[in-house]
This record gives sequence, C-alpha cells and structure tokens, in this order.
Amino acid sequence: MAMATVRLLASASVSLGVGRRSWSRLAVSSSASGLLPRPGLALRGRRSFAAAAGGAVIGKADAVDADAGMDAVQRRLMFEDECILVDEQDNVIGHESKYNCHLMEKIDSGNVLHRAFSVFLFNSKYELLLQQRSATKVTFPLVWTNTCCSHPLYRESELIEEKCLGVRNAAQRKLFDELGITAEDLPVDQFIPLGRMLYKAPSDGKWGEHELDYLLFMVRDVKLSPNPEEVADVKYMNRDQLKELHRKADAGEDGVKLSPWFRLVVDNFLMSWWDHVEQGTLQVAADMKTIHKL
Repeated sequence: MAMATVRLLASASVSLGVGRRSWSRLAVSSSASGLLPRPGLALRGRRSFAAAAGGAVIGKADAVDADAGMDAVQRRLMFEDECILVDEQDNVIGHESKYNCHLMEKIDSGNVLHRAFSVFLFNSKYELLLQQRSATKVTFPLVWTNTCCSHPLYRESELIEEKCLGVRNAAQRKLFDELGITAEDLPVDQFIPLGRMLYKAPSDGKWGEHELDYLLFMVRDVKLSPNPEEVADVKYMNRDQLKELHRKADAGEDGVKLSPWFRLVVDNFLMSWWDHVEQGTLQVAADMKTIHKL
C-alpha cells in the first residue's frame, strides 16, 4: 500500500504540473490509510509563532512596510508558505510563516525550529549537481549550495511521516519549482533519506536559519530548466572540483561562498556518503534515528 501511495502522489504531482509552475502552491491529498499524519494533526488549532515562542507575530502589513525593498516573488513566498514547527526530537508542534521562521530575533528569542530538507542529486557519472542561489533570495543570496534546499509545508501531503514521504513530496515539488525537473524525472520513492541534522546559522543581521534538516540523496540523470527567480547558476561537480570550490570559499577567492548547511554536510558526511553513491550502497549509510546537532 505504501508504494502504491507513493506512485499515486508522484502521478498526482505530474498532473498538477501545468501553467507557470503553479502546482508548487497546491497540496496533493491522499486518503490512503496509514499514510496520513496522525489524526487531527493537520486540522488541529493553529499554534502560531507567538504561541510557540512566547513572542509577538509580525503581521503581513507591518512586515511589507518594513521590507519594501524585498523582491516581490520572495516576499510572496515569505507569507504564503507555512513552515512546519518542530521540537528538537522532530515532533510537529505547529506551523508559522516562512517570514517569522527566518527572523533571527525570533529564532534567538524563542528558539523556533522548523523542518527542512536538502537534496543531493547525482548524475550517472556520480557528479553532484550544485546550485548558486539567486541574488533575490532573502537568506544567503548568491551562495553555492547543494542541489535544492527548502522546507516541507504545513499541508497533508508534506506532513506524512511514514518513510519520510511528506519530505520527499516537498522535495519533488521544490525541485520542479527551482530547477524545472519534472516529477517523471524524480519519482518520490527514489529519494533516499540518509540522515537528519539540526543547525542554526545567521545570514545577516536580520535573517537566518534554524532548521531540522532531512538529507535526501538520489542518483538520476535529469533535464534542467532553472528558474532565475530562485537560481543564479548550476554546475555538476566531481569530488575534486567540489574540494576546490570549498578551498576557494575558505580562502575568500573569487567571491565564492558556501551555504552553512551545505558546508556542514560536506565537512561531516558527504565524502564518505559519496563512496556509497558510487558503490550503489546508499541504503547502508542511512541513519534516520539519529539527529545530528551541529
């Protein structure tokens, strides 16, 4: 039944891929027994940022006034997207706007933590696809990072916890949104969750990240059509090329910067996991019981 539901969700994602990537704003529902969130989870009373952190929620009108220079697309996503709030054991405790989840004053004062994912997509030559985030990104603009980094949203299809299906659905959605990779090229059952990490990182004086991040791997050749509103550049890199990029970032050469979450994965996990990519043994490396606090 689980595999059948995976195929159903993948198929549904394809059917929604019409118009200008509009399906990324739509929820894909599934009524398959055993694969929905715990009863009442998605429908229970909203636990807002104020309830979770004991602070005041910044209203949309106030925030728009304060951030008048923010890119219109990024501003819209900041208020439309509802991130999933979790505790440090990855239990869902509520939801909040992407805007409030990324304000450092809220993160520091309330220790607000949200669920995220980072995708590492390799081609058949075992090269890793990297992206440079667009200049209009609110957090960490123009830094180089792994294939795709984003958040599952507070909706039924992305709250499914069994076999990390909610996070996989979110990854499929966002890879189309950012890189134009279709659902046919990214079956949700082929994302391999290898681990979870918890980290906090400021972007500038105002914005930052505090995430419980699912690390998803896949080996597959795909067609790319990057969205310039999200992505400035893309590159496939082998190990040596990535090590050189890392060296340049450390030395401050050519203005190269790496995202903090990508640097943590590179420094702690990636090279040993790359061995498993090449050997076809990624499942052996998986450890979804541990939450690495980095």
